[in-house]
Amino acid sequence: MKIEGSTALVTGANRGLGSHLARQLLERGARVYAAARDPRTVDLPGATPVQLDITDHAQVARVAAELGDVSLLINNAGSSTGASLLHGDLADIDLEMRTHYFGTLAMSRAFAPHLAANGGGAILNVLSVLSWLALPEAGAYCAAKSAEWSLTNALRQQLAPQGTQVSALHVGYMNTDLARHVEAEKMEPSDVARIALDGLAAGDPEILADDVSRQVRAGLAGGVAALYRNLGRV
Repeated sequence: MKIEGSTALVTGANRGLGSHLARQLLERGARVYAAARDPRTVDLPGATPVQLDITDHAQVARVAAELGDVSLLINNAGSSTGASLLHGDLADIDLEMRTHYFGTLAMSRAFAPHLAANGGGAILNVLSVLSWLALPEAGAYCAAKSAEWSLTNALRQQLAPQGTQVSALHVGYMNTDLARHVEAEKMEPSDVARIALDGLAAGDPEILADDVSRQVRAGLAGGVAALYRNLGRV
């Protein structure tokens, strides 16, 4: 994917990783639409603020109708309710799925025709190491990210004939508001954005930003016993 000269739409671009992605896209010569539920929170000279809640299908349709020049879609908008699957509020669990799965799906469906018309372009889905690993205390988020990973793999195959590159970014904890209560090693979002855009430009279908993601992916081959060593036989 050639970033210079592209027209990018970044969701959740008002803070955290999304803000850094939008800023670095501008630095690399892209035109940037910076989407947020409240566009007044977008503080990025050179970018065009866009009002967008990806869980609102009417808003998704409106934005897609207005932004026909997009050649790069970055699905970054997310939620993190901290809901467990067994005891969490069902409304929180529903929000995670509506945001990470159905929101990403709605955006991809709405913009796929524009990407085709503009030469194929690319989609970058911001996933997580938790696409592959479930934590009980955040089961809703993990389930939604796992579903988004499956969605990404399916869309990658369906959009290949129209020349659209679909890449997935996997990363552990970042130093952002979403992980402010986590006491673990965190990457700086500016570094993650750089790695993500380098991988996108190189055409990498899967971009692993840290050692945690690489270790967990390697552990998938070992099955449940390798990933969840605290489980004994029942």
